[in-house]
Amino acid sequence: MLLVFGLVLTQGRRTICSVLRTLGLSQIRRWDKYHRVLSRCKWSALACGRSLAGLMLDKLLSKEEVLVFGIDETIERRWGSRIKARGIYRDAVRSSKSHFVKCSGLRWIGVMLLCPISWANRVWALPFLTVLAPSERYHEHRGKRHKTLSEWAYQRVRLHSDVA
Repeated sequence: MLLVFGLVLTQGRRTICSVLRTLGLSQIRRWDKYHRVLSRCKWSALACGRSLAGLMLDKLLSKEEVLVFGIDETIERRWGSRIKARGIYRDAVRSSKSHFVKCSGLRWIGVMLLCPISWANRVWALPFLTVLAPSERYHEHRGKRHKTLSEWAYQRVRLHSDVA
């Protein structure tokens, strides 16, 4: 729980060391035990996302409120011989209607619960799941059917609709 709390508060790169520094634990002697949590345990992003979505629904929304989910894609600019799911995509930040900019990297789809936060006087997008959406070329090389962004989004929302 301490790592999760520190992860929320940490700005910039979220490494174990930066999370511990944020929490004021930079002088701790056995910092390796925090690394062991992530390296030795078997993690399921789907199970973590499902439980996080359930917690957010229980604590932040009343039973009468309408659930609103947001889905967004982002490109993680990564390269190297070991990164296989990389593709070339339109860079939404640097492109415009008249100017097309492409970038290489991994495409991630984030699923968020759009929730009104009373003390902030606005709606916040609270992410609970992020999944990798490999490129069309990646699927071609493996003989798999490629899913569009709409199909990925529909599948993610359907997975979490039973949490509500």
